[in-house]
Amino acid sequence: MGFRDECGVVGVYGAPNASALTYFGLVSLQHRGQESAGIAVSDGNKLTLKKALGLVTDVFKTSDFENLKGNIALGHVRYATAGGRSIDNAQPFLNTFKLGSIALAHNGQLVNHAKIREELEDNGSTFSSTSDSEVILKLIVRKFIENGGKLGSGKIHQNETFINAVTQAVNQIKGSFSLCIMTETMLIGVRDPNGIRPLCLGKTGSGYILASESCAIDAMNGEFIRDIAPGEMVVIIEDQLRSINFAKPEKQTCIFEYVYFARPDSVIDGIAVQNARYKMGEELAKESSVQADVVIGVPDSGIGAAMGYARQSGIPYVTGIVKNKYIGRTFIAPTQKEREAMVFVKLNAIKSDLAGKRVVVIDDSIVRGTTSRRLVEILRRAGAKEVHFRVSSPPVKFPCHLGIDTPSKNELISSTHELEEIRCEIGADSLAFISLQGMLNALCSCCDSAHGFCKGCFSGEYPV
Repeated sequence: MGFRDECGVVGVYGAPNASALTYFGLVSLQHRGQESAGIAVSDGNKLTLKKALGLVTDVFKTSDFENLKGNIALGHVRYATAGGRSIDNAQPFLNTFKLGSIALAHNGQLVNHAKIREELEDNGSTFSSTSDSEVILKLIVRKFIENGGKLGSGKIHQNETFINAVTQAVNQIKGSFSLCIMTETMLIGVRDPNGIRPLCLGKTGSGYILASESCAIDAMNGEFIRDIAPGEMVVIIEDQLRSINFAKPEKQTCIFEYVYFARPDSVIDGIAVQNARYKMGEELAKESSVQADVVIGVPDSGIGAAMGYARQSGIPYVTGIVKNKYIGRTFIAPTQKEREAMVFVKLNAIKSDLAGKRVVVIDDSIVRGTTSRRLVEILRRAGAKEVHFRVSSPPVKFPCHLGIDTPSKNELISSTHELEEIRCEIGADSLAFISLQGMLNALCSCCDSAHGFCKGCFSGEYPV
């Protein structure tokens, strides 16, 4: 079992079919979370919400959009990082009270949510979930009331009171967060001061799009404008877009967005994801060359690095492994042994590519090592003469506390085993990881401006 995906958010403002566009955006972000999906929409007077457990295409049917009418919408796909896996924790969260309605969708993880939740409960707030995202919503409501928020024709006022409440709330929370927040008349996007989780801005007709990745803007036939900057809040109201810098930016984008999480057709903070993977593969070939006949990549996120490795090394790239597109992540095996066996259902080798060959196989990471061991078995069963395992990220030695569902430290094979021990454990003829500096060199070669990256899972040093 490897890293589990995080969450994806989408916001649409000023489109007559806002909920349908949001649906298309969520489908394109399905790789970021498969546990639940939801869409909230405003018709200018009230907010309507539908959410449920399951994939986007399972949750929403054509008839649902008859009830999800309006020109402002936000959506969410979830993989749990804080809070349990239940419908109560599905997003967006909607809070309706006498001053109006607020909906919120969150990608990330707070490190101080327990303390804030306790303070809110002491002051009378109630919660329907265990999610840190609901803490953000209730904190905004509390700040709005404290600031003297008033009833205005049944809607939250289109003035500074609500915007100030959001600003105060996001300055109080700590951790990683990319937020979409919606009232009856406005849409707000917020990115944490480190920019750990991605968020970008696009245009659709006379309206705007917010999304976790640029591929979602493409799916909505929109035009990518730019990334939301770390520490920036954008407010879209009355067809006008306003930018507020609520905190000093110290950019440290999650480095695993480029290794694994993001779709290869996305661009995050000016770096094309697929190009970054090519470059990581090239650096890996420079650092750990080996005599071999073919190079293959583990679908899907290992393919770009494998192509880069092949290009740099001169060893031919072949497909080698195929992935069952229909297994999804809805199959829940009850035991660890059965979960490991599912690798044989998910992946299979192409014998004609591998039989009698010395094979270099490129994967994006090794977490527990169980998938890697099964993968080597698959390749040997297909007749590979030698299997040389190469990894396009450094050894993962520390869990993530900022929005990725990772195992505990003692379950991470690189935190408890040396390189040769891992090689023996997975059964490869040789094993090498890219160096952290090599990875940084690859990423920095893809952009003009200086970038900072969160490397906590490799170094144990976190930006928060």
